[in-house]
Amino acid sequence: MTATPQTWTGRWVADRAGIVLTGSDRLTELVGLALRENGKRAHLLVSTVLGKHVPQRPSVVHGAGLELGRTVRELLGEQAAARTVVLGYAETATGLGHSVADALDAPYLHSTRRPVPGMTPLGGFEEEHSHATSHLLLPADPELLAGDGPLVLVDDEFSTGTTVLNTIRELHARHPRDHYVVVALVDLRSADDRNRLADAAAELGVRLDLVATASGGVELPEDIIERAGRLIARTAAADAPTAAAGRGSADPAPLVRVGLDWPAGLPDGGRHGFTAHDRTRLDAALPRLAGQLAEALPAAARRVLVLGFEELMYAPLRLAAALDEHLGGDRVRYSTTTRSPVLAVDDPGYAIRTRLAFPAHDDPQDDAPRERYAYNVAPGGDAARRFDAVVLVVDDVADTPALHRGERALLGQLRQVTDRVVLAVLPSHRPVPAPPSVPGAVPVPPSVPGPFASVPGPPAPGLPAPLYGPGFSSYRAEEVAWLLKDLSGVALEAPTEEREEAVQNGGAHYAESLPVEYQPSPEYQELFHQALRGSARRIALAVGTVAETLLRERGPGLVLASLARAGTPVGILIRRWLAFAHGLSVPHYAVSIVRGRGIDPVALRYLAARHRAQDVVFVDGWTGKGAITRELADALAGTGFDPDLAVLADPGRCVRTYGTRDDFLIPSACLNSTVSGLVSRTVLRAGLIGPDEFHGAKHYAELAGSDVSAAFLDAVAACFAEVRAAAVEGADRLSADPDRTPDWAGWAAVERISAEYGIDNVNLVKPGVGETTRVLLRRVPWRILARRGAGADLHHVRLLASQRGVEVEEVDGLPYTCVGLIHPRYSRGATGGDGRSVAAGSLSGAGAGAASGSGAAEGAASGSAEGSVTGRDS
Repeated sequence: MTATPQTWTGRWVADRAGIVLTGSDRLTELVGLALRENGKRAHLLVSTVLGKHVPQRPSVVHGAGLELGRTVRELLGEQAAARTVVLGYAETATGLGHSVADALDAPYLHSTRRPVPGMTPLGGFEEEHSHATSHLLLPADPELLAGDGPLVLVDDEFSTGTTVLNTIRELHARHPRDHYVVVALVDLRSADDRNRLADAAAELGVRLDLVATASGGVELPEDIIERAGRLIARTAAADAPTAAAGRGSADPAPLVRVGLDWPAGLPDGGRHGFTAHDRTRLDAALPRLAGQLAEALPAAARRVLVLGFEELMYAPLRLAAALDEHLGGDRVRYSTTTRSPVLAVDDPGYAIRTRLAFPAHDDPQDDAPRERYAYNVAPGGDAARRFDAVVLVVDDVADTPALHRGERALLGQLRQVTDRVVLAVLPSHRPVPAPPSVPGAVPVPPSVPGPFASVPGPPAPGLPAPLYGPGFSSYRAEEVAWLLKDLSGVALEAPTEEREEAVQNGGAHYAESLPVEYQPSPEYQELFHQALRGSARRIALAVGTVAETLLRERGPGLVLASLARAGTPVGILIRRWLAFAHGLSVPHYAVSIVRGRGIDPVALRYLAARHRAQDVVFVDGWTGKGAITRELADALAGTGFDPDLAVLADPGRCVRTYGTRDDFLIPSACLNSTVSGLVSRTVLRAGLIGPDEFHGAKHYAELAGSDVSAAFLDAVAACFAEVRAAAVEGADRLSADPDRTPDWAGWAAVERISAEYGIDNVNLVKPGVGETTRVLLRRVPWRILARRGAGADLHHVRLLASQRGVEVEEVDGLPYTCVGLIHPRYSRGATGGDGRSVAAGSLSGAGAGAASGSGAAEGAASGSAEGSVTGRDS
């Protein structure tokens, strides 16, 4: 193994700072010198074979680790090597350690500086000289480091051995073993440091071997910190050749996003562990993945850089090697971004010629540096160093607006120094930890995988346990946890007209009873299936757009909370998309929200006890005029939960995150429980729901023969692969939109309709296909307004209207596809009630007045088509 031929790039530092590197010729082949912007250590050994600061052939980078691993195998022997576990160090040695593990075909774990919500570190240790000192160990399998075989610890260099010693002491206290092997590219320890490590091994009573590719020493002047500081101050302008150097055109290079077909569930590295089975899966997938990257590159590109991301070194390295083999001709180089601040000097005798400095884009913790760097990517003053294309590989945690937007964003700077930038986003492997053991735990059937594999009972005193299918609902248990009380044995149904009169006359709240379940005729059932066949792709695209947007803006630790019940199939579809496209398994709960009474407070307490409030995303199917959007915002004020609602369709223009703003038919609006997991809308009634109980609902198990819930989900999910690229593009557009503030145009339109038809109460106007369908299924409809020329989306509406003897009036200029008007004779608020105007973007004022008003108006407002939890007017 040899590096790309080049002169030793340490002369500039040696001459000016008085630093002397001693050792074998092999040492100067492996490292150069640069100056750190770090008050703890002035110099940086810049490896030519590590792929961190210096772009290198991927075969050389991987080969450096394989060579060390083969040496370790010879040291241990085959029998001991078969029992070995390898541990690498973040961030610089994550790829090196993984490559060592490849040679040993051993399980691998690397430390991380990225905490994962919900995961308790197995251990941690400090790296005193580093710019970011704290390391965490977050294995998905806590037993990964519990064996008694040799433990191999891999770092890029040994300087003092302190980090290794801290690690060994920490791990040995937890899981003692007899043999440790410490591995690095270069060993530069002093005699005192060597003795200190040997003494520690004797103290612990263990065998400790050291393996390095080269050894030597670094001689530093006593005033090196001050001397380096003066040098950096004098040459601070030397890091200027960044984005300004490289392209002949002022226009940025095109950005191409590639949806890599990454194997579902395959870890993107060793942050949470990587097994021999994972290695086999990755090896098998690499040729296909390389082909996908190659298709995105310009045919004429002769020099291509694959740029990894901080700790994400190994997967980009293997992709780079596979791409190089696919393209042929030694055209690919590899390096990664880093947190480490280093001086750049565009001089042939200095290891770091250029620097791109950009804002962190992976939601760093408060104690983490906010700036990141990419070295030797811009060509600087040497045109021969220029790359024709750059392939940036990040995980989905880092695919945030900060990566894309702003003058200093990394993607923007890369587009100034090359002819094409290709972005490949890998699904960050985020295992869901087993929940803590809780007294009184309620077991879930053993077939349940994913985040509910071992669901505890109450996570805190006084909180009930969720409900799961098939005992409650026809959805699979892993797809949704219902934060509801089972009222299946309680008689709650009443005739539609009787309920309407009671609700609108103020005698009852709509959530205190249930409508009789509508049983569709064969003709209507066929319309549902026709609508599903015609709209499945469109729904899948909306699902993917919302899911990709949420992932970018909220990260892979998001928790879905659907507004039961119409929002629940949407939550399941988003969850399925995240598993399909990113290998993520996210928790999903269904919660109740009741118009005029807010969201279930016990459900909120449950979510807060199990998850970070800021990770919870509330999900629904569509918006009408926006009343539930306001209800949610009011209910969550001051709780720490984010009130932004995500929906598939936002014709009311009252949310920030949506798949489309078109008013189109989502077929799950066509039916009642038989398309919603056989679950009723929710119930809140004194005497049935206690202060420490979830809102209630019924499971109509007797309707299983008519259930199309799974058919709806499967039909939409079958279109995911077809719309994946378009969904990513849709999320790109949505994320790039500088102003997604709702303008509440739907509410204004409803006010106009209310006044025009003399209703004088916006609560009796239900806009949009979904809400109109609910009016026909569950309310007493007066008339239906249909946009002139509306086609297949209204076939089911016309059929229902004819069955109920309701006029369908075609009108011009209707902002929705259709609007359902509830019969005003049932409301004392029909005369004199008034829906007041809403200021654009406001969630206050008219929201409270129009949604509550007088007692009669409150009853009408409460009586939405689905009320709290089905197709509500979100």
